[in-house]
Amino acid sequence: MSNDLAKKIREIREVETSGRAEFSQVVGIAKKTLEGIEQTGRVPKGDLLQAICSQWPQYTLWLMTDQVNEAAGQVSPEIEKARRAFKPTGTDTE
Repeated sequence: MSNDLAKKIREIREVETSGRAEFSQVVGIAKKTLEGIEQTGRVPKGDLLQAICSQWPQYTLWLMTDQVNEAAGQVSPEIEKARRAFKPTGTDTE
């Protein structure tokens, strides 16, 4: 299970931040701690999970249960990446 959480944390980090340093700063942990979680599958502490869910609540259901509910605004990083990839940029409606 901890390895699954580590993978999920990494997926969220890759979608929402520019890298480990930024993600660590946003959630309030040391970069080395994040590296340990991602690289070795170390079990993340509850306060880290809480910080992630507070910062990016749209991933809470997926992070904790592996489910999504788009109608309720609960998505996975994969869904968010797809949304961003298909979102038109710089379109002018005038």
